Amino acid sequence: MLLTAAKVEWVEEHPEWPQEKANQPFGHLPVLVEKSGDEGCPDFILSESGSIERYLARTFNFVPTDLKQAARQEQLRDQHLDVILAFFNQLHMVDDAKKEKRGEFDEMLVKIAEIHTAILKNNGDCGHLFGKELSFADMSTYAFYKLFVMYAVEFDATVGSVVKDKITPEILNLIRTVEANPMLDGHVSKKGRLVEHILAK
Repeated sequence: MLLTAAKVEWVEEHPEWPQEKANQPFGHLPVLVEKSGDEGCPDFILSESGSIERYLARTFNFVPTDLKQAARQEQLRDQHLDVILAFFNQLHMVDDAKKEKRGEFDEMLVKIAEIHTAILKNNGDCGHLFGKELSFADMSTYAFYKLFVMYAVEFDATVGSVVKDKITPEILNLIRTVEANPMLDGHVSKKGRLVEHILAK
């Protein structure tokens, strides 16, 4: 999403696995590789999703230059990851341990939706979490709900409806605003519209 919104030329590659595992900086993906010049030699290589996202967000001005304001946006991404990990961690557990972990996930989900809603209200319910333009926080939050409603159902058929129940009018407005942004036409058309899945009965 960040690369699409920044309107830079980029390609997504899927290395042969596990053959290429040893050639990655930390032995796993994703990896960002920047190239320039006719030879196409790598100028910069960066691993770890969070580091890649922060680097791109800063490079293409999707976070403020003020460090405190930027940190407020970036903390949301970290909270999203906590909820995502809680969901996937409970998938492989059984019986009482699974119930306990699922309870933790449900509790975290309620809290993060409340946080999103409060921030959106405080920002005038304009469809953005901070300010009036597309930000890293907007894209991270959009991707968070899209993951659960459209993709995580492959692992747990019930999670989509559970998450949809937590989507408030303010969050839905954010999702609509992100999907309506022309900067993200390429991403939305390729990956599908989240709002249609939310409103589907």
